[in-house]
This record gives sequence, structure tokens and C-alpha cells, in this order.
Amino acid sequence: QVQLVESGGGLVQPGGSLRLSCAASGFTFSSYGMRWYRQAPGKDRELVAGISGAGGSTRYADSVKGRFTISRDNTKNTVYLQMNSLKPEDTAVYYCTRIGEDYWGQGTQVTVSS
Repeated sequence: QVQLVESGGGLVQPGGSLRLSCAASGFTFSSYGMRWYRQAPGKDRELVAGISGAGGSTRYADSVKGRFTISRDNTKNTVYLQMNSLKPEDTAVYYCTRIGEDYWGQGTQVTVSS
């Protein structure tokens, strides 16, 4: 069955960096675009970044453009989110999903605080 497992979250100071990973299984990973979403307490889930199946096309929310980078390794069935210059407003649970948003991981908590 399809499984998506996020990891890499944690507590970081403002201006710091984290790298999230999402390990996928149960489907042909390279055939699917992948997306990272986040949800802060009391807010709707927000699309953060997306990447095409081959990795050649990416897109970002305006709020993270220039600070976050999405990438993937199709040999490892893993998608990444490199987050730099983190701000307190980046605090959220981060989820990965495949295009179609039919399967979701359990999420990984990112907290940006001094």
C-alpha cells in the first residue's frame, strides 16, 4: 500500500535551517509529482512547494520562495524540503503528499522559536 513517512522536523532558532525528508513506498515514485504542505495551529493546510516526477519543475508558495528548496531522489524514493532562514511563522506540521493528494504522511513538527 502507499506509504509516505516524513522526518527531519524539530526545534530550531529563527534564521536556522532544517531538512525534511519524505520516504515513499507502494507506488511508482518517479511517475508522480510530489508536494509539501504545512498546517499551523488554527489555520488551513497550506501548499508550500511542489516538484514534478522527474524533478525538473518546481514551484513554491510566495511565503517561502528564496528560502525553501524542494528536491527529490528517485533512486531513493524520497522527496526533500530544505528550509533555510527559518522564521517563527514557519512553525507548523509539515506533510508530504503525491499529486492528487490522495495519500498523506503523518507529518513532522517544525517549531521555530528562540
